Amino acid sequence: MTDRMLSRVERLRADFDHSFSVPARTMDDDGVELLAIGAGGRAYVLRLSQTSGLYPDRPVVPLPTTVPALRGLAGFAGVVVPVYDLAALLGHAIAEEPRWLVLAAGTPPLALAFHQLDHHVRVPAADVVDGSGTSSRGCLRGMVRLPDGDRPLVDVPATRALAHRMAGHDHPEVTS
Repeated sequence: MTDRMLSRVERLRADFDHSFSVPARTMDDDGVELLAIGAGGRAYVLRLSQTSGLYPDRPVVPLPTTVPALRGLAGFAGVVVPVYDLAALLGHAIAEEPRWLVLAAGTPPLALAFHQLDHHVRVPAADVVDGSGTSSRGCLRGMVRLPDGDRPLVDVPATRALAHRMAGHDHPEVTS
């Protein structure tokens, strides 16, 4: 085992042991679960309720396409899903190979690739400022106040709709 792996194992063990010293948390209805991520060199958040899975280092098979944001196809539990680069959908340059894939909840199936997973966070609903209809390209829906700074909120259903419009087909049965 390398020093890096030993260090990670020790950190995971310490986190596990520490979890028993923290008081049990209750789930109230006034909180919003978020994933703080990085895409295109900028910080964003995704609503956890709009996703159905998070995967690191998932193989993506490239496709010949004229849609730059379409990275290719990936398999999830026997289902082949198109993977789009979130940075490209948000209008950023695609600078590096994304490491993370988030599977969007709803249909048709879609995965979004991004470069950095910062953390998972639960915030009071009052810290989420709704901005429906005020974003560029229609994928950002407000801001979220986090301890490490405010972040734009990526709306996954709007992102799915944009990806399908870019691919030249709309799905009337798109659901969130």
